[in-house]
Amino acid sequence: MLAYVIRRLFAGVIMLIVMSIVTFALFFASPIDEASFICGKNCSAAQKKQTSAAMGYDDPFAEQWWKFAKGVVQGRDYPDDPQLRETAPETIVHCDAPCLGYSRERGDTVTNLIKDTFPVSFSLAVAAFILWITGGVLLGVIAALKKGTVIDRGLVGLSLIVYAFPTFFVGLVLYKFVAIKWGLTEIPRYTSIAEGGVGGWLSSLTLPAITLAVFFMAAYVRMTRSYVIESFQEDYVRTARSKGLPERTVTFKHALRAALTPIVTMAGLDFAGLMGGAIITESVFNYPGMGKLAVRASQDFDLPTTVGLVVLLAAFVIIANIVVDLLYAVIDPRVRLG
Repeated sequence: MLAYVIRRLFAGVIMLIVMSIVTFALFFASPIDEASFICGKNCSAAQKKQTSAAMGYDDPFAEQWWKFAKGVVQGRDYPDDPQLRETAPETIVHCDAPCLGYSRERGDTVTNLIKDTFPVSFSLAVAAFILWITGGVLLGVIAALKKGTVIDRGLVGLSLIVYAFPTFFVGLVLYKFVAIKWGLTEIPRYTSIAEGGVGGWLSSLTLPAITLAVFFMAAYVRMTRSYVIESFQEDYVRTARSKGLPERTVTFKHALRAALTPIVTMAGLDFAGLMGGAIITESVFNYPGMGKLAVRASQDFDLPTTVGLVVLLAAFVIIANIVVDLLYAVIDPRVRLG
């Protein structure tokens, strides 16, 4: 098992390095002149050149990427100008490791910007994940056990209807009717645990988490139903039933365990995607998460922030893949031999 974990971790590190190179190369090839945005409209050509040199935009691609990678491990100063560091050290901004860049538009490091928005996206992603994985798998198993009945058709039909609604539509309906018109909840506003305690924090996540969860839950109901029904046809399940094992044991210990493998894959990748920020949901409820930060960065042509967010999201996906592989080894020991 240890050798399996080491192999997966080593492969993950290699993928992270390759991913960062590809991401950096795409933005390096961008026609956007970042120095012009930093310097302003009234900036002269000489000032643009000086700004570009100070921020390292004139350096070759390999050198820029190396400074970026080195900053992730050791930290970095902005601007990276030895002369300016001696003459005007107060203008130098130090970015502690892991440093993902510096945003001149916002006058702060990308790492600090992410630190401010990460708790919002993480809280929303975890709350939605718990709701959809619990509800989706449970309702999917019920639909599989009641195959062909009214309950089965009702659950599948309802999941198809819910899945057809866009996330922004569900969010607006919940916001307008549940919060405003009917007054069943307070107007959604993100509240940290420090501000409102655990109760206030959970209350602020209710409607946004439901908005995300119902969409994913609808998919997981149909997926779980399909895989559980398929597992019921396997020989080992028939053998377990022929031995007289209780139906609950057959369902949850044998059929559901086999069906969990593809479900775990999708759950890990979906959760990793949400960790990058639920852009639509955060915009509907005006939550200051990483999704909203990504939208503002793209609107302002803030390349350092955009690069940092893309690298971080890709890292989440790679880490999720590693975790999924490890869970595979727990669910199905045969995977360790691969």
